[in-house]
Amino acid sequence: MNGEPIRQVLAAAYRIPTDRPEADGTLAWDATTLVAVHVSAGRQRGFGYTYTSAAAVPLVWEFATHVVGTDALAVEANWNRLVRNARNLGVSGVVASAISAIDAALWDLKAKLFDLPLVHLLGAVREEVPLYASGGFTSYPMEVLCEQLARWADSGFHRMKMKVGQDPDEDPSRVAAARHVVGPNVALMVDANGAYTPAQAIEFAEAFAEEGVVWFEEPVSSDDLMGLRRVRDRAPPGMAIAAGEYNYRSHDFRRMLEAGAVDVIQADASRCLGITGFLGAARLCQAFGVPLSAHTAPSLHLHPACAVTPLIHVEYFHDHARIEGLLFDGFVSPRGGRMRPDGSRPGIGVELKEKDADRYRIA
Repeated sequence: MNGEPIRQVLAAAYRIPTDRPEADGTLAWDATTLVAVHVSAGRQRGFGYTYTSAAAVPLVWEFATHVVGTDALAVEANWNRLVRNARNLGVSGVVASAISAIDAALWDLKAKLFDLPLVHLLGAVREEVPLYASGGFTSYPMEVLCEQLARWADSGFHRMKMKVGQDPDEDPSRVAAARHVVGPNVALMVDANGAYTPAQAIEFAEAFAEEGVVWFEEPVSSDDLMGLRRVRDRAPPGMAIAAGEYNYRSHDFRRMLEAGAVDVIQADASRCLGITGFLGAARLCQAFGVPLSAHTAPSLHLHPACAVTPLIHVEYFHDHARIEGLLFDGFVSPRGGRMRPDGSRPGIGVELKEKDADRYRIA
C-alpha cells in the first residue's frame, strides 16, 4: 500500500521559562527549549517534538529535503534516509534530536492517515504505563524539595526521583529528608547526572541504601562504561544502576548492554533518533534481558511505551510535564501514578497549541 507523498516539513522553537530555577549534579538552567516539527501529507499533519537547542530548527529544514515527496507511510525508509544523510554531521547531540522530532512527526502522521492511535498501529502490549515523578532539583531549598515530594505522594505517585551531586556533602541529608516526607512505601530514586567519581558513587550508594533508595541513575558519566560497571558491581542489593538517556544510536545502547554497565536502560525518543530509535532500543533490551525505562517527554513516550515488552516505567519529568500540560492539546494527566493513551485521538494523541505557544517562540 502506498501512502500520500509528504509535501511539507515545518519547524519552530519555543523557549519556556521554568517555574523556578532548576539544577542537577552538573548543570543549571532557567528555561527549556521545545522544538516542534510538523509534517504534512494528504489532509493530515503529523506532530513531533524534542527538547534541545533552537539550532535544531535549521537542521530540520535541511533534513526536510530528504523526505519531502516520499511516501508518508514509509517511516522506517525515511528514518534511514535521515540517518544516512546526517553522516558528515555526526549522528548525535542536536542532530539526533532534530531527526528524532522529524521521526516522531512521521509516526504521528502515519497513524493519522490510518485514523488510529499510534499504540494501535504499533501493537499494544499494555493499556497504560506506570510513571515515576521526577524533579527534586538540587537548586531547590529543602522546604521546596519536600513540598514537591509530598504533593506527588498525595497525587498517587508510588515512585519518585530527586537530583543529587551538586553538593555531595548535602546529599545524604537531602535524601534522608525525602524519605521522611514520602514515607516507607514509596520507591525513592536518585539521579547524579554523572557528577560523582566511581569511588564517590560507591560510597554514596551505601549511604542512599540506608534510606531505601532503589534506583541510582548516572552515578558516573554515561561515557564511562567501566565506571558504571564498577558501581553496578559494588552497589547494595536492591539498588538498580540506570543510564542511557544520552545514547543516540543503537550502537550506543548495544555497547552499554554488552559492557554489563547498567541494570536498567533509559531511552529517550526525543534524542535516540525518534520513536524508531526507541523501538530499536526496546528490541535490544529484550534481546539482552534488561528492563527499559523511558526518559522524560511523557506525551511523546506514552504510545510507544505501551507497545514495547521490556518497559517498566516512564519518567514524568516536572519541567516537561508542566510544558506539555500548558501547551499540548490532548495532554493526558496521570491518575494514580499511571498514564493511559486516549483511544479517541489518532497519532500520538497531542497537538501543539500554536497560538498559546507563540509568545514563547524564538525561531
